[in-house]
Amino acid sequence: MKHFSRREFIGTSAAVAGASAIAGYSPLSLAQAPTLSYKPEAGAKLRVLRWKRFVQGDEDQFMANVAAFSKATGVEVKVDNEGWEDVRPKAAVSANVGSGPDMIMGWFDDPFQYPTKLLDVTELCNYLGNKYGGWYDVSKQYGMLKDKWISVPWAVIANAMVYRESHMKAAGFDTMPKDTAGFLKLCQALKAKGTPAGFALGKAVGDGNNWVHWLLWSHGGRLVDEKGNVVVNSPETIAALEYAAQLYKTFVPGTLSWQDPNNNKAFLDGQISLTANGISVYYAAKTSQDPKMQEMAKDIQHAHFPVGPVGKPMELMQITQMMLFAYTKYPNATRELARWLMEADQYNPWLEKSIGYGAQTLKAYEKNPIWTADPKAKVYGEGPAMMTYHGYSGPLGAASAACLADYIVLDMVAEASSGNRTPKEAAARAAERAKRYYKS
Repeated sequence: MKHFSRREFIGTSAAVAGASAIAGYSPLSLAQAPTLSYKPEAGAKLRVLRWKRFVQGDEDQFMANVAAFSKATGVEVKVDNEGWEDVRPKAAVSANVGSGPDMIMGWFDDPFQYPTKLLDVTELCNYLGNKYGGWYDVSKQYGMLKDKWISVPWAVIANAMVYRESHMKAAGFDTMPKDTAGFLKLCQALKAKGTPAGFALGKAVGDGNNWVHWLLWSHGGRLVDEKGNVVVNSPETIAALEYAAQLYKTFVPGTLSWQDPNNNKAFLDGQISLTANGISVYYAAKTSQDPKMQEMAKDIQHAHFPVGPVGKPMELMQITQMMLFAYTKYPNATRELARWLMEADQYNPWLEKSIGYGAQTLKAYEKNPIWTADPKAKVYGEGPAMMTYHGYSGPLGAASAACLADYIVLDMVAEASSGNRTPKEAAARAAERAKRYYKS
């Protein structure tokens, strides 16, 4: 494959030292510091598609970083924003027809649906890993196909339990329960107090997928085994679905149709006091000009998901990746934009302005002060090191990506929770759907 890059030892010792310090490292000499840049093609113009923000600071700093890139390189960049559920189908269409945005910020294992349609970013990702303390294991799992990088893991949109501390205490609990049995009792007590929980059961790319996979995995269930054999129709899955049915009885009405924005709105409107979400609920309350919202922000707390019968944390969080499409007319410029966005001078301010809504995929950035400046951000910063990859415990690939895109696990939990199917029926249907993709 032809390389469109050139290595340049650029910058001054001060610039390198500054970037290293920001990233949490002691200054490096120029001889030690890895450097890489790509020279954009003459007249390059780029189009980027990303998901709509939930935290204004994320979008503001992202656009500032893009503007700085254009000023530095002369490359015009147009950024489009789409709803979370719309990014995946638009990316698939672009891959199939060979035309569209040069870069798309996609979700989870989407790159595995069309790896041959993407630029090879192995050189870039190796450079970033060497410079910034290495990639988390989950970043490698999502970004690599065998020994080749097919995408640039940009950020983890970490998920956690978001709750009103005063409501929890009024329900008789001083702290968030650490296990699933205690968590069910908390939700039942909240319901009895008129301050119920609510978890997305509609086609919610992030909030829905995240909590239902935790539910399945925490009870020992899984969609496939290590070899990709479909094993979801199991006693462990049945136990998870029976638990889900009990939990659902404590939810506020309407969760079967909730997409990603709905639990944010329900929480901020006071309809629920417990949900699974990123830090965006807290951000909205904290930055509001409404005194009632500011008081709510003081009451909001975050916690990791409870541990189920398997005895260890089993949490899914969405990862968002830069997919650089091979049909681009400007591969150098596209790679250079990806590099630019991941470098410390751009990445650290983005983490800070989004108050931790996007967590790091490179280990050096866990030293960013955003994770200690506000104790309520701490659990989100811990997400990348502890999260389980989607597709667990099988191999990531076209089948795992297709199953997620088809919402197989989410639909299974929704069906069993609502009573539309028994747990056994829901598990059997999920198995048949998954076998269409895994061919087992």
